[in-house]
Amino acid sequence: MVAIMSLLMAKSFNKRSFQEQAFAFLAPFIYLPYIGFQKDTVYVGPEDMSKKKPSMAREWTDAIVFAVIAATVIRTFFLEAFTIPTSSLEKSMLVGDYLFVSKVSYGAKIPNTPLSFPFAHHTLPFTNTTKSYLEWIKLPYFRLPGLGAVKNNDIVVFNYPDGDTVALGEIPEDQGISYYQLTRDLGWKNVNTPDAINQYTQHKFGRVVYRPADKRENYVKRCVGIAGDTLQIIDQKLFINSKPSYVAPTMQYHYLVKTDGTSFSPGLLEKLDITDAPNGIKLLGYDTLKNAVFMMNLPFNKVDIIRKMSFVKSVEPMIDSAGKYDANIYPHNPEITWNNDNFGPLYLPKAGATIQLDKKNVSLYSRCIINYENNTMEVKGDKVFINGVESSTYTFKQDYFFMMGDNRHNSADSRAWGFVPGDHIVGKPVFVWMSIKEDNPNITGGQNPSGFLKKLKHSLFDDSSRRARFFTFVTEDGLSRSFLMPFVIIVSAISLFVYFRNKRREKNTKK
Repeated sequence: MVAIMSLLMAKSFNKRSFQEQAFAFLAPFIYLPYIGFQKDTVYVGPEDMSKKKPSMAREWTDAIVFAVIAATVIRTFFLEAFTIPTSSLEKSMLVGDYLFVSKVSYGAKIPNTPLSFPFAHHTLPFTNTTKSYLEWIKLPYFRLPGLGAVKNNDIVVFNYPDGDTVALGEIPEDQGISYYQLTRDLGWKNVNTPDAINQYTQHKFGRVVYRPADKRENYVKRCVGIAGDTLQIIDQKLFINSKPSYVAPTMQYHYLVKTDGTSFSPGLLEKLDITDAPNGIKLLGYDTLKNAVFMMNLPFNKVDIIRKMSFVKSVEPMIDSAGKYDANIYPHNPEITWNNDNFGPLYLPKAGATIQLDKKNVSLYSRCIINYENNTMEVKGDKVFINGVESSTYTFKQDYFFMMGDNRHNSADSRAWGFVPGDHIVGKPVFVWMSIKEDNPNITGGQNPSGFLKKLKHSLFDDSSRRARFFTFVTEDGLSRSFLMPFVIIVSAISLFVYFRNKRREKNTKK
């Protein structure tokens, strides 16, 4: 808008050639002062557009520019379209759910990198590694006022914290490979810089690059802990401030299921909606009594149904015991023996809160202090130095949150990469307008337009579970249509009001 006003200002001083208009549009803070200091500058007034009929090319250009600007403003400050990429929130949110994310729920963030290609996130369309943004201008973190704050058990969209440094592979699926997870997986203990790791990854994983906060991958999880909470997981049970946390009825874990040798038919699994591939069900083998042993990924509300089946002998949860160290679990420190099922206790930092620092807990908060709050930190023996100064305490500058997926054993979440800073919060999912089963075994060639249309047709007419997700609102327990009718009534009332008001104005104008 500022650029357009500058362009019109230049026209008012008779600067109407293509070159002059281009300067006014692209560099107004330089060109307008330049005009002001010219002695021959004459004010001629605004251009009279009423006598000038625009060409078809100009009309199309104006329409496209307006559409791009309007859509950019809407998706930056109000609503943005989003697709569920992983099964970590299965069954609350499914892979292939197309939804709108509200930016006003928690307040819209001002982009850190405002110079970017429209409608692209971090990579230009039709490329795998070309950045869609320029870092010539970098803005500090600032959030507009929102309708509320993040609450416990909200489903939240956020920028992937571990995605600040990623390996760019040769295929799009590799775009989200975390540099940190890559080094842990491959055991490169002594590789500490992206330049050094490039020597090892350039053939398989491509270049290693850094991304600003607003250009990191968008993830969606349930916020189980907010700033100021103390979180702990004991034998799969989540506790917040020593109180049992909310349990979604569709929350899933892995179970060992023994049968008399009978297998579960695909039709039965589909009927019970426990076909979460690839980890939905797996035959592990047979015991000495010829009982079949399956690993099954079951929602809470289906466990008793499976247990009561005549051919099922037992259903037992698969739990990693307390004290069993898992190298993939935060803070990736062998001295802190946490795992997916036994984790914490962990305090979630709150802006303004001060904690004591010691050799043991420094690994829990070092990433917050260094990566998210832009400090240097060094541990020498039992002493901690922050920005070169010996420190026994640290006061946090922003809030931190803990995100987990409802599909607890198939979710890479805060248990793997730690805290989500407040400046990474994007918005709140509010509305699912379409849901398509991406890995539909009945449809081949699904990546091309015809395959997509086949999937859409199948989901809308043949798949009742997907059809039921169309035009639903996102709630704490999953999806609901309880808000749909009031929403339709309100939109219809506003539309009718605008229609009749315009009719009345047209009638008065004719008179």
